[in-house]
Amino acid sequence: MAIIPLAQREVAGELDERPSPPGYWGNEDDGRVLRTYVRNDQYTLEYGERSRLEVPIGSDLKDEYGFGYRERLRLEVAGDPKWRGEQGRLELVYDELADAFRAFQPVTVPDSRLDSPLASHEAALDVGANNLVACTVSTGSQLLYDGRDLFEQFRETTEKIAHYQSLLDDQRTSSERIERLYRKRTNRRDHAQDGLVRDLVERLYDEGVSTLYVGDITDVLSTHWSPVVNEKIHNFWAFSRFIDRLDSVCEEYGITVEEESEAWTSQECPECGERKETVRHEDTLTCPCGFEGHADLVASASFLRRQNNAVGSMARPVYLKWTNHEWREDQSPPSIAVETTANEEYTDRSTASSGNIAHGNSDD
Repeated sequence: MAIIPLAQREVAGELDERPSPPGYWGNEDDGRVLRTYVRNDQYTLEYGERSRLEVPIGSDLKDEYGFGYRERLRLEVAGDPKWRGEQGRLELVYDELADAFRAFQPVTVPDSRLDSPLASHEAALDVGANNLVACTVSTGSQLLYDGRDLFEQFRETTEKIAHYQSLLDDQRTSSERIERLYRKRTNRRDHAQDGLVRDLVERLYDEGVSTLYVGDITDVLSTHWSPVVNEKIHNFWAFSRFIDRLDSVCEEYGITVEEESEAWTSQECPECGERKETVRHEDTLTCPCGFEGHADLVASASFLRRQNNAVGSMARPVYLKWTNHEWREDQSPPSIAVETTANEEYTDRSTASSGNIAHGNSDD
């Protein structure tokens, strides 16, 4: 399919009235992206049963492609806008590797009620490896976003990449198939992560949360006791991207995000305060005092208590799983199986040895 629309160029901060054809960004080896811009008063975008985008084209192209004098290029549009308002400059992109066209439309929206929290409750997040996010609200509500299926997809794609890399000759470092797999892996992770942030923040807004505490896990990112968990944290999770996205969406809803230390929260017993004798195995935290609970949910609750001692009675946690399209509540949450032994070494992030680091390239 030919890329027909022409754009107005912006030179030294002002719009140049001369049309500028689309241009490639990047290089052919890494996968080029064909990108062009359309001035905000040179297109119309309508949503409905037959959503469409219309842009003007030059007279030469009209003659070449048989368009009438007043006819415009019309393209079908899929999707539904999150925000409606005064339209900005439209960006049209063709991705060679994905073989897909995308349009990005910034809009200026009027002041919204969403920038004012409904109440002044607080919440805390624990970012995990198996469960992407565990959240506790001062009202007693708890949320748990499961990440196992997502990580398995990530690892399967990683193994395919490694397989095709092994087939390359000595003169090549990559191929179109490998770059497409990298792009697929990153886009799939980003889609799930963006959906998680939106779902989480909307739920927190409905709860009346005005302040959200997020653990500062810089030390955990630099060194970790498990190569598998290290892979999840470094490559799959993309923590810095998550925080940037979280800040952006929380700003829409007037929720303040604060990063605080979460040291020991994953090992601290909420009943007796014990740290060194507790045992963490997968999703379970057990203590010699007899306490047994979900480690990530316990960590988020302990983290919140450090910031705010007033935490309500805990309600039944809401478990959420990714359907490849949205985060949906799981009506049959996983049970907490205790498989620890007396001789099992407890996990202690504060004393993790730097000699067991598994390095990898991040998609972030």
